[in-house]
Amino acid sequence: MRYVQGGGLTDAGRAARERVRLQAVERFESGQKNREIAAVLRVSERSVERWRRQWSERGEAGVLSKGSPGRPRLSDAQIARLERELERGPLVHGWTDQRWTLARIKTLIDRLFRVSYTVEGTWLLLKRHGWPWQQPARRAIERDDAAVEVWKKETWPRVRAPRRRVTAGSSSRTKPDSR
Repeated sequence: MRYVQGGGLTDAGRAARERVRLQAVERFESGQKNREIAAVLRVSERSVERWRRQWSERGEAGVLSKGSPGRPRLSDAQIARLERELERGPLVHGWTDQRWTLARIKTLIDRLFRVSYTVEGTWLLLKRHGWPWQQPARRAIERDDAAVEVWKKETWPRVRAPRRRVTAGSSSRTKPDSR
């Protein structure tokens, strides 16, 4: 079975899979063979073997769902505290300016709660809790649009990588035309 785009199963999908595993446990207890169970439940024999092994090692708890692997790692209380700390600003937390970047928020979460997120995970956490992406409302006062245009026209063409030739070259590594 292929997972939905974005990976993983929904809560309903996880519950349905768990019901199938519990049906397999009932059949284990009645002494049915793996091949019979796989055919009736329409799953692979390997899955049934794995479930039987988990069941024999840990009982019914071995086949129960462990929940979503992507569940939030911060509690509601921790999220509320994070929001308060973000409102206090970066200066209070030791940064030299007033910009909250994803890397800084990731570091703050690690400092406050000893929970490690990736930068992408931090972004998803913020988005999931309704914190908007922000950018400066205005351009820097020092910006000189004329100087930017001059740089684009004169300097950029000199520093960008040259394009490959359109003509056909040799595929030999020893010939200079091979580039």
